[in-house]
Amino acid sequence: MSIRALALIPVLCIFVGVVFANRTYPIVLGMPFLFFYMVVCIVFTSLVMAIVYACDPANRKEE
Repeated sequence: MSIRALALIPVLCIFVGVVFANRTYPIVLGMPFLFFYMVVCIVFTSLVMAIVYACDPANRKEE
């Protein structure tokens, strides 16, 4: 799996997953499920982008 393919996972999570998560109930942590799902997607996107940044050879320091 290339780094570019890894970067597509959050996009699919946000745009495709919303179709399946578009519900008001259940209430999770005091938020409607769709809002909770979007918050989880944002956190997940940050984690994936950190992995992409760490794996990118252009970001490695030469010593």
